[in-house]
Amino acid sequence: MVLKDIGDNITCITEFLLLGFPVGPRIQMLLFGIFSLFYVFTLLGNGTILGLISLDSRLHTPMYFFLSHLAVVDIAYACNTVPQMLVNLLHPAKPISFAGCMTQTFLFSTFAVTKCLLLVVMS
Repeated sequence: MVLKDIGDNITCITEFLLLGFPVGPRIQMLLFGIFSLFYVFTLLGNGTILGLISLDSRLHTPMYFFLSHLAVVDIAYACNTVPQMLVNLLHPAKPISFAGCMTQTFLFSTFAVTKCLLLVVMS
């Protein structure tokens, strides 16, 4: 956590330093490769679901409507957290700004609640 003195004994947090996985550089590269593959498979799988539902008119039913929305939420969920994690696996300092941290936390929570609500509606 980096603190910045702005006068009169008031301190403002400007960024956080993420610790990540306490492993060596070779293991970090392995983790980078594994998480990159999972990320690509997530995007491709959900993109395929969206593409098939939009192309086939027989799949324009309520069940597939909700499945397509679930695929969009899954893509947004993955795109919210995984890119920052991949950057942190390669970058030695691992900083994230306070605004970036709060934005990522808010979006993560929003997508989690949205996914749960979609699953409740689908059930």
